[in-house]
Amino acid sequence: MNEAIHPLAKKTVVWHLAVTSLVLILMMIFGVIMLMNQGKMISITPQWFYKIMTAHGTGMVGIAALGGTAILWYFLSKYVKLNPAILIVNFFLFLTGVSMVLIAIFVFDFSDGWTFLYPLPAQSAKMYGAAGAVFFLSGMLVLGIGFLILYMYLAARLTAVYGGLGKALGWDIIFRGKKGYGPPAAVVATAMVIITNSTALMAGATVLAASLVNIINPAVTMDPLLAKHLTYAFGHIFANCTIYMAVIAVYEVLSEYTKRPWKANKVFLIAWNCSTLFTLMIYTHHLLMDFAVPKWMLIIGQVFSYANGLPVMVVTAYGALMIVYRSRMKWDFASSLFFLSMFGWVAGAIPAIIDATIVVNHVMHNTKWVPGHFHTYMGMGVVAMIIGFMYYFNKTEGNQEHRGIDTFTIALYFAFFMGLVGSFLYAGGISAPRRWAEHLPQWVLSDQVGAVSGIFIVLAAIIFTARFFSGLRSVGRKVPYQKSQQLAEK
Repeated sequence: MNEAIHPLAKKTVVWHLAVTSLVLILMMIFGVIMLMNQGKMISITPQWFYKIMTAHGTGMVGIAALGGTAILWYFLSKYVKLNPAILIVNFFLFLTGVSMVLIAIFVFDFSDGWTFLYPLPAQSAKMYGAAGAVFFLSGMLVLGIGFLILYMYLAARLTAVYGGLGKALGWDIIFRGKKGYGPPAAVVATAMVIITNSTALMAGATVLAASLVNIINPAVTMDPLLAKHLTYAFGHIFANCTIYMAVIAVYEVLSEYTKRPWKANKVFLIAWNCSTLFTLMIYTHHLLMDFAVPKWMLIIGQVFSYANGLPVMVVTAYGALMIVYRSRMKWDFASSLFFLSMFGWVAGAIPAIIDATIVVNHVMHNTKWVPGHFHTYMGMGVVAMIIGFMYYFNKTEGNQEHRGIDTFTIALYFAFFMGLVGSFLYAGGISAPRRWAEHLPQWVLSDQVGAVSGIFIVLAAIIFTARFFSGLRSVGRKVPYQKSQQLAEK
């Protein structure tokens, strides 16, 4: 039970998790609808397909960030005193931005995809009216402002407590020879996310503002290649950071369950610093097909995409194995999902590294190979961590217990997620395109396998969510340990 977190912040964490769980189900249903349409199991218009695709892509990354924020705030509160008002502001700006995005898509027919690549929003404005593009771009700006406020506040708090983001990343140990261990893993990860995601959000805000100006005054233009760089710098970094927020739960919970501290030694700190730098650089692997990009940038995109998978992922995955080995820890819903999420993270990185190879990328990048990598990383990595934290929260703040239905649901979720990502990777291998509403006959079977797998994943997610909401009834009723000891003595 985290007694350091402010009670109002604890309630806000519940709001974050409740919205995350419900929106995850909706986004999964959107994904199944797209696969069923591609697999000729149902028929929707291309316009509706692309509207759903826009909502699915934007919504999944956004909601993963919301769930990751709940994890980061909950555990960081153990080490740094935080003002709950900032978390509340983040939550309501998130809801406002999401509402604007949904209005843009489903009321004003905006369907340019999460990438909103310039000058597509202006062209959409000419076809369907400016309202859709303006609502979408403005909603994304509001979302970004909410997260930027959060990160600026956290940067100020880490600076006050640890003397700066550099010290929070362990620079005094890495570069100045200070002995001992660095700050807690939650602090190190938070410092990394602040640096990388703030950079991403400012890049995104630049291109969003420029696109809005272009819609209002078409005479004001920007270079399309620069706009693409800014867009992917925003999108790729922001999506990556969802797992860097969520992995804090792995460090904290596995350490608690095994009663073995996860120490931030020099190797751990170097790994997180390398990942901070690499995460800012590797978005260029999305531009390997653009002949106009300078060759040195493409080389960076390939080389550092290889390197980025190693530092934190290897340290964390290996650390998880070592901390669990012979610990005789009790396995439950949370520990099982956190441990399995390491597999999802590592497995998702492998097809990503393959795709980052220039000669492969030219053939594979616009196929379903890419969503195969991303769904592995997101669904069996980030989402598994968030769902695991939902159970952990109910268990530690209430009295929810592991049941047989939980074991069954975890097996159901991971088995069919393997089927889903397997269908994506196979489809990429036979060159099925990733953004087409209609598929050729030779691609249909893989779509159908993915759709059926998706249906069972949605079922598992519904059970997870039902268990989470049922467990919330006990939250707040648990007597803190120290108080229970005092009552026992009396």
